[in-house]
Amino acid sequence: MTESSSSQSVSSRAESLDRIVYFKKEEFEVDWVKVSDRSFGQVYKVKLKLWREQCAVKTFSSADDYRNMAQVCKIGRTKLKYLISNYGLCRDPCAIVMEYMSRGSLDNLLTTHVLMWPKKFQMIHEVAMGMNFLHSMKPPVLNLNLKLSNILLDDHLHVKISDFGLKRGEESKMAFIEHLSSRGNISYVPPEAFTQNPEPPTDKYDVYSFSIVMWEILTQKRPYPGMNMAEILIRVTSGKRPGVEKIPDDKPQECEDMIELMQQCWDQDSSQRPAFSDTVWMTEALSDVLKITIPGIERNKPSFRLRLSKLRRDSSDPAYECSDSSDQSIHTYLEQKDFQSFKEVLRKEHVSMSFRDDNSLLHHAAASGDVESVQMVLNMGALVNCQSVRGYTPLIVALLRTYYDICALLIDHGADVNLGDHDLWTPLHFAVQAGNDRAVRMLLDHKATADAKDKDGWTPLHLAAQNGHEGVVRLLLPRLVSVDEQEETSGRTSLHMACMYGYLNIAKLLLAKGADPNMTDSDQATALHLAAEEGHFRVARLLVTKGADVNRVNGSNYSALHFAALRGCTGICRLLMNHGANPNFTTNQKWTPMHLAALKGHPETVLILEENKGSMDARGQGGWTPLHLACHHMQEEVVAVLLTAGANPNLKEDGSWTPLHLACNKGAFPSTLQLIAKHADVNAQNNSKDTPLHLAVQAGSAPIVKALLMNGVEKHAINSRGQTALALAQQQQNNEDIVQLLNS
Repeated sequence: MTESSSSQSVSSRAESLDRIVYFKKEEFEVDWVKVSDRSFGQVYKVKLKLWREQCAVKTFSSADDYRNMAQVCKIGRTKLKYLISNYGLCRDPCAIVMEYMSRGSLDNLLTTHVLMWPKKFQMIHEVAMGMNFLHSMKPPVLNLNLKLSNILLDDHLHVKISDFGLKRGEESKMAFIEHLSSRGNISYVPPEAFTQNPEPPTDKYDVYSFSIVMWEILTQKRPYPGMNMAEILIRVTSGKRPGVEKIPDDKPQECEDMIELMQQCWDQDSSQRPAFSDTVWMTEALSDVLKITIPGIERNKPSFRLRLSKLRRDSSDPAYECSDSSDQSIHTYLEQKDFQSFKEVLRKEHVSMSFRDDNSLLHHAAASGDVESVQMVLNMGALVNCQSVRGYTPLIVALLRTYYDICALLIDHGADVNLGDHDLWTPLHFAVQAGNDRAVRMLLDHKATADAKDKDGWTPLHLAAQNGHEGVVRLLLPRLVSVDEQEETSGRTSLHMACMYGYLNIAKLLLAKGADPNMTDSDQATALHLAAEEGHFRVARLLVTKGADVNRVNGSNYSALHFAALRGCTGICRLLMNHGANPNFTTNQKWTPMHLAALKGHPETVLILEENKGSMDARGQGGWTPLHLACHHMQEEVVAVLLTAGANPNLKEDGSWTPLHLACNKGAFPSTLQLIAKHADVNAQNNSKDTPLHLAVQAGSAPIVKALLMNGVEKHAINSRGQTALALAQQQQNNEDIVQLLNS
C-alpha cells in the first residue's frame, strides 16, 4: 500500500461511521509496549504510523469475545466523553483498537492514591453518566462487565467506561457465571444471577455492579477480602453486602445521601433498584455541592435539599406498590388502568381499607390519574387528608404525578394544602422543588403557606432559589414578609442559595425585595463569599453594586478575594480589589490570596494580585511563602511569574527549606532551572542539613543533579546523618547515572 493510498484509506475511515475499520499490523509502529496482562489477553500501547496517535490495542484470547467486538466497536464510535472511543478492529492479532488512557484503570488508582471526597463523587457521577448513555440506546446496551478495571482514567482523572457490551449473557447461566468468575467479576454479580431463573440479565444487573463500584470508590477497599467464590455467593444471595462502616469517618454529610443511593442500587429485589436515568441527577447534584476543601478552610459544606425517596420505586408511593393478594382485586384495576372494572366492583368497605405502608384506596386512586375514580372514592366517605407511613397525603401523590384536575378535586373536598409529610415537606415544597409553576400558583391561591418550613428550616423560597426556578420565585415573593429566612443546617438564606448556584436573575429579584447582601450563614460566609468561590462573576458584580462588604471574612478568616484567588477567577479578583478588597488579608492559617493562587496554579491571578500590591513574600503557615507552595505543588508557570515579579528565592520556611529544596525534592526540573537563574542558593541547608543536591539525589532526578553541579553546588556537603549526596546515591537502586555524575 502506498503512503497516498494509505492516507486516503485513513481519511475514508474518519468519514465513515457505519463501517467497522480494520487495521493491519503494519499500520502500527513496531514498538508495542505492554501495559496490562490479564486473563482475557493483553493491552499494548502503540502508535498508529499515519495518525501519529497513541492508542491502546487490546488483544483477546477468546474467539467469542472477538466476535462480539464488532458491536462494541460500533457503540464506541458514538462520541460520549464517559465512554472509551474505539477506532476499529485488528485481525492479526485479534484485537480492538481504542483510545489510550494515560492514567490506567480506576482499579490501580484506588490502591495507590488517596482521593478527596469531591473527586470520589465526581467519578461516581461520571460512571453513572456513561452507563445511562448505554442503557438509553435503542436497543439498550447492557454492560454486564462493569468493574474497576474497566473504568479507565485520562490525564485529569476523568473516567471512561471500556469493555461495554462485550458480554451478552446469552449463554447458559452457569457458563456466564463461570466466565465472570474467571475474570474476577464475581463481586459485581447481583444475587438474581445465582438463581435457577433462566431469564437473561436485565438492566438492573448493571445497576447492582454500579453499587459495588460506588462502595469501592467511597472506601478505596476491596469487597469481600479473602473470600472465595462460594463464600461470596452465599453472602450475596442471603442479602449481605460490603460493610458501610468501611467508609471513612471523615466523610462529608452529603455522603449519607450517596450511601442511601448505593444501598438502593444493591437492593436484593432487582425491581427496587433505580434506573440509571434516575441516578444521574442525584449523583450530579451531590457531586456539584461537594466542593474541594483546602487545608485550613473549616466550614460547612453547601447544603442541597433533595428528596431521595422520589428516586426509586418507593413502597410508600402507591403508583409503584405491589399489593398483597388479599386486596389485589380492588386496586389492581387502578394499577392496570382498568377503571371501568374498578368502578363496577368498588364498595364502601374498600374505602376504609389500609393497604401496604398505610396507603389508602384514595392514595391509589389519586396515583391512577382517573378523576372519576377519585370522585367515587371521595363520595364513599374517604378521608381526604389520610397519610401514608411516610406522611404522604393523596394531594401530594397527585401533585407528584402532575394530575392537576385531581389536585383541584381533592382541594375542593377539603385537602389541607399545608399538611406536610414526615419531613414537614408541604405540597408547596414538592411543587417548588419540581419547578411546577402551575401547581405552585394553584396551592398559593388556596392559601398554602408561602414561608412554610420543613424540619430543617428549608422554605419553598430556598428550594426555588437553589434550583433556579425564577418563575416560582416570582410567584412566592409577593406572599412573603421576609426573604432572609435561614435554614437550620448551614444558616443560609435564599440569597446565599441563588448566588452559590449562579442564578443572577433570582439574586436580582431577592435583592429588590430587600434581601440583605451581607447576611451571614453559620460559618459567617456571605452571599459574596459563595459567588466568588463558585466563580460567578456577574453575580459577584451585582452583590458589590448592592453594597456587599468586599472585606467581610468568614469564620476561618477567608475573604471573598481568598475564594476568587483559590479558584483562579481573575475577573472577580480585579472586581473586588477595584472596590477596596485588601489583597493581603490572612486567614487563620496565615494564607493570603496570593498563597492560594500559587497553591492552585493560577499565574494570571498571581499577576493581578501583584499589580494590586499583593505581597510576593508573605509568610503563611509554617513560614511558607507563595513561592514555597508553588514549588512544592509543581506549579511551574506560577514559579516563573513569582520570580519574574521579584519573589525572593532564598527565603526559608520554619524547617529552613528554601523553594529550591522543595523543587528538588519534587524532581521539578523546570522550576529548579528558574530558581537557579534567579540566584537561588544551591548550597542552602535545611534543619536536617540537607542541601538541594541531597534532595535531588533522593528524588532520583539526574537532570537536576547535573544542573546543580553546573552551578556551583558543594557535592561533598554532609547532612545531619553524616551522608554526602554520593553516599545517598550509592544506597539507592537504579541511580547509576547520578553516581556517575557525582563521581566525575
